[in-house]
Amino acid sequence: MKTFATVITFLCIQLSFGQAFIGKGDVKFQVGANFQSNGTGIMGSLDFGVGENISLGLASAYLLGIDKVRDLDGNEEPFAKFEDRFDLRARFNANLGNVINVDENFDVYPGLYASLKNFGGHLGARYFFTSGFGVFTEVSAPISKYNTDSLTPAEKLHNQVSVNIGASFNI
Repeated sequence: MKTFATVITFLCIQLSFGQAFIGKGDVKFQVGANFQSNGTGIMGSLDFGVGENISLGLASAYLLGIDKVRDLDGNEEPFAKFEDRFDLRARFNANLGNVINVDENFDVYPGLYASLKNFGGHLGARYFFTSGFGVFTEVSAPISKYNTDSLTPAEKLHNQVSVNIGASFNI
């Protein structure tokens, strides 16, 4: 009976700790806040493990804290349009948690993305407290903007450095 209780205890302890990235077949969902100049909003991402250290996914952000924007002539518009507030990205991540080997619950993932607004890169990190829940942070920056003209303040949204922070879930 003691052996049985010991085995069950070890299994429960093992299940209570998550692994940040397990490779092919791993699915991560993240939701959090998006911070950038002239706007704050919400973001979400979904990543699918396709290899030992590679994941592909989608990310989206919508900015909420925008009251007025100015056009190139200096005229104020009441609200940024939906297409200025919203961005959708297809992304590639190189999950390096098992390469740097800090902790099995910790993952660092540099990556590239192609969005509705630009092509860019990101650097993120996540830490899992349990097998299903963790926290993450990400910094992303555009490498090449699709619109090469002078950008209006509304067009600068999602075309600048942004920081995301929030919760990460294993699915």
